[in-house]
Amino acid sequence: MAGSMGPWLLVATGLSVVNASLLVVLTAIWVRNYRTFGSGMTAGLAVFGGTMVLENLLAIYFFFTGGMLYVDAPGVQRSVATLRVLQTIALTFLTYVTAK
Repeated sequence: MAGSMGPWLLVATGLSVVNASLLVVLTAIWVRNYRTFGSGMTAGLAVFGGTMVLENLLAIYFFFTGGMLYVDAPGVQRSVATLRVLQTIALTFLTYVTAK
């Protein structure tokens, strides 16, 4: 449950919120570009972005409900937080270059 959430899982949850927000911005840009250009590539990017938003929202849900196996394992929580950091870095750069 959320009350037993360790600090690493809190970090992972916060990063998932950031990632979902960046992905919403990216997906909106890609949908706009698809409507403008009709390119299959931009359609694929929009579907990718929407799917990744869903993945991050589901991760947040599982973090809060304890529906993941690693909810009580600090070592695994650190690994999950590290993966979320890497995703945040990648999405930050992607959002920057896409919005430019």
